[in-house]
Amino acid sequence: MARGGCSWPHRLCKGKMVAVGVLAGLSVLSLLTYGYLAWDSLGLGPGDAEATRTGLGEELGAGAPSSQPHIIFILADDQGFRDVGYHGSEIRTPTLDKLAAEGVKLENYYVQPMCTPSRSQFITGKYQIHTGLQHSIIRPTQPNCLPLDNVTLPQKLKEVGYSTHMVGKWHLGFYRRECMPTQRGFDTFFGSLLGSGDYYTHFKCDSPGICGYDLYENDNAAWDHDNGIYSTQMYTQKVQQILASHNPRKPIFLYIAYQAVHSPLQAPGKYFEHYRSINNINRRRYAAMLACLDEAINNVTLALKKYGYYENSIIIYSSDNGGQPMAGGSNWPLRGSKGTYWEGGIRAVGFVHSPLLKNKGSVCKELVHITDWFPTLITLAEGQIDEDIQLDGYDIWETISEGRRSPRVDILHNIDPIYTKAKNGSWAAGYGIWNTAIQSAIRVNHWKLLTGNPGYSDWVPPQAFSNAGPNRWHNERVSWSAGKTVWLFNITADPYERVDLSARYPDVVKQLLRRLSQFNKTAVPVRYPPKDPRSNPKLNGGVWGPWFKEDEKKKKSDKSKGANKQKKNKNKKKANRKKGQSLHCRSHLAGG
Repeated sequence: MARGGCSWPHRLCKGKMVAVGVLAGLSVLSLLTYGYLAWDSLGLGPGDAEATRTGLGEELGAGAPSSQPHIIFILADDQGFRDVGYHGSEIRTPTLDKLAAEGVKLENYYVQPMCTPSRSQFITGKYQIHTGLQHSIIRPTQPNCLPLDNVTLPQKLKEVGYSTHMVGKWHLGFYRRECMPTQRGFDTFFGSLLGSGDYYTHFKCDSPGICGYDLYENDNAAWDHDNGIYSTQMYTQKVQQILASHNPRKPIFLYIAYQAVHSPLQAPGKYFEHYRSINNINRRRYAAMLACLDEAINNVTLALKKYGYYENSIIIYSSDNGGQPMAGGSNWPLRGSKGTYWEGGIRAVGFVHSPLLKNKGSVCKELVHITDWFPTLITLAEGQIDEDIQLDGYDIWETISEGRRSPRVDILHNIDPIYTKAKNGSWAAGYGIWNTAIQSAIRVNHWKLLTGNPGYSDWVPPQAFSNAGPNRWHNERVSWSAGKTVWLFNITADPYERVDLSARYPDVVKQLLRRLSQFNKTAVPVRYPPKDPRSNPKLNGGVWGPWFKEDEKKKKSDKSKGANKQKKNKNKKKANRKKGQSLHCRSHLAGG
């Protein structure tokens, strides 16, 4: 008998007779796995003694609670630095505010300026220059993905017994099956392979006529979810199902990469209620999307508590890059926006919430970067980092939990050798150390150096959103110096990048240029292949998905081997001819 003198089938039947009749052919484990049942509906907690007696607990690995923490990493998309209540936003984010206030706010936390770079650095612990993804993002039609020889965070967590699940946006490439999330360390995947698809229909167009469905359950298109559910709510429901069916005595890694608040700007009607006074339509829609996201994170937190995970959990919240002002985001008072190396593009909203923190309710102003999560989480999970995995991240748990100094003193924001749009850049402008036409950015202690074209550089104040009409922008424009391709800022003293110190401190500029040069010597070649017409969803059943088949790889390999063989034979014949000519010459010389 279960607790309270009632067996679980009786409790299940109470108010659920129809569901039981329909689902009678499925095992209890199946019902749990697919989210039709939750542990509490059985009148048990996962791993309960009665469940063990019936064999259910044994099937799900019941036993002593793990000392390894549950890890929940929540990644928002395009959330601006200002766009959280505790940074002064007019958008209400009560859940984020509460979780951050009870945890540790990361107020010197950096990510990358776009989607793919941040996601790749989180999952590998490496800078872009060490994965070949230095340039832009992975496009839907490119035969490209996170290099397969890179070990990922979920792969390392699986080695030490974690169950690994991803829900949400991947954006790390999919042209081959081996690139898919389930092949990169995740036990399950539910979400989109790309970004910026429709929140309701889950269709994504890369260009006119190149459109396809982009929602997956593991390795297959999830056509059965083509039901018009808003993606933020749909992803939250999936997370709740995973938590309800998993045994909290076994450690779990949940990577929840919400699509929100990336464009297209769409949200259910009820979330507009508090934002009718915002005249700028993009900002109003963005506010509604963020309100829905905040509610979703509250529901995830409640599920963690309900199913017995919370007390042994670490919740990390991060944006993937800065906000996009033209799509409603705000980074004020920081300079720049998404896609740039100004602070507004790379300084992110971030915090850690956990009962395991020693220094709760605090603010961390130490330098932290998104690559740091890899070694930090592996260490917390009691895993080992192999010496041959050369990471760029640091273990910063003691910095966050105990308020100690960060082991990190610098960040290579990036070096992009393809992006050389700064026409006046030159080696001379870089003191013969660095070609300043190259887009690059580096932070060393208080100093930040930028070269090339860092991107859109305005400061966009809040009134540009709240009071202006849809087409009015009151931006603070930058007065550019002719031919400028080097900037130096003291970020500690000038976090808004208003005073360029490059002319005043040329020696500091030279030191940072040398550091850039040192980093560049360790860079791997850029992976940015041209479009492949075979990627068109029309050729793949109307779905965005892997198109590079195994037989094609074999044909290419065979063709390459054949070409090499022909080349070798040709070279051999050529060598024999030369040898013959040489012998012929020698015979003539001998006879002369």
